[in-house]
Amino acid sequence: MAQSTFPYDLVQAQRDWERAYAALSRPRPHNYTALRRRLLALSSRVLWHPYWTTPPGRSAAARVELRQQARAQQQEEMTAP
Repeated sequence: MAQSTFPYDLVQAQRDWERAYAALSRPRPHNYTALRRRLLALSSRVLWHPYWTTPPGRSAAARVELRQQARAQQQEEMTAP
């Protein structure tokens, strides 16, 4: 697994956001309202995380890198035996 440069809780929130978004994008999700609320809460948690006020978090590239790391970790989990 690649070493993350982001705080664990921020990466976890982004991974949870990815999962909620994927679940919401399925045709006719079972619990639409709960998924929307979860997605909004996670969006807020990621957007207002204190990491973004630090020098490494100020670049727009950092947000892209966070999403890439979260997706890569999720892919590693899915392919792990």
